[in-house]
Amino acid sequence: MFPAATRIGRRRAFTGSAVALVVLAVLVWWVQPFSRTPPSGKVVFGTGTRAGVYQLYGEKLRGELAVDMPDLSVELKTSLGSQQNVAMVALDKTQFAIAAADAVENYRNEGKPGARDLRGVARLYDDYLQLIVPVGSRVHHVDDLKGLRVGIGPDHSGVQLIANGVLRAAGLDPAEDVVPHRDGIDTGPGKLERGEIDAFFWSGGLPTRGLVDLSKRFDYRFVPIESTLVTALHRQDDMVGHHYRPATMPESAYPRAMDGEPVQTLAVSNLLITREDVDPELIEWFTRTVIRSRDQIGEEVHAAQVVDVRTAVDTHPLPLHEGARTYYRSVKP
Repeated sequence: MFPAATRIGRRRAFTGSAVALVVLAVLVWWVQPFSRTPPSGKVVFGTGTRAGVYQLYGEKLRGELAVDMPDLSVELKTSLGSQQNVAMVALDKTQFAIAAADAVENYRNEGKPGARDLRGVARLYDDYLQLIVPVGSRVHHVDDLKGLRVGIGPDHSGVQLIANGVLRAAGLDPAEDVVPHRDGIDTGPGKLERGEIDAFFWSGGLPTRGLVDLSKRFDYRFVPIESTLVTALHRQDDMVGHHYRPATMPESAYPRAMDGEPVQTLAVSNLLITREDVDPELIEWFTRTVIRSRDQIGEEVHAAQVVDVRTAVDTHPLPLHEGARTYYRSVKP
């Protein structure tokens, strides 16, 4: 009886040890899934204006990358936004950048230098178009902007690409029917507050800290972007326009400015982009950190809370980089 019990005890102990080893192996794979030596060196990451979500996301991601790849130096490069970010990656001025899908499509459609070398790493979160006016403004529809001073975003920004398209969809010529100002989220809020412009467009994740800060000192509201304008955008340019879809900004985005009411608008996906010639192992590690750090980054960049491996893999219109594909395959259910 006792020898048999001893054998059973040993068998159970062996089974328990085997399970423990499997669990340990899984944990080791999660911490060091690709190699024992994390990539090192230096990369440049294109973000955006300092008051925008791209910049904040870049700052938080850099901190997470330092955890996974402590010998990798990440330089954040501010920019005017998506259109400039796409060009910087395509022209080998940065290895990574965040850019809206419409800006990527536009760059590719125009056949600009390096367009064929662009690759996707991850689909991140959505940008929402936000048209801001003083609370007492007579503007209630986009076509009410006729004759007014309107911030359409800096040249080479993603904001300007969308703003010009929306103005045209509303029957307005961006150069003739409004007085265009090249203001973005960095300068637009201050100019609106001082009465130097009548309205400005912004395209960014929710909420954007520049608008949160403005709501604490100035009463403003959002002008809805009707679904009919999204349909018109699709007709204007089907290749770029199909990246826009009707969306609703929840009232929780800017409680001080939205008075408990959601606002109709449009949304466009943001992509983390790179070039085909960037080291696949670096991309693999980079992709893993993006997915792993969603919750940590999302605590401060609320838009990032939606980053998910199931949607991140869709980087249309760009093909996935080889390194990103390797990562997604490794975690596929």
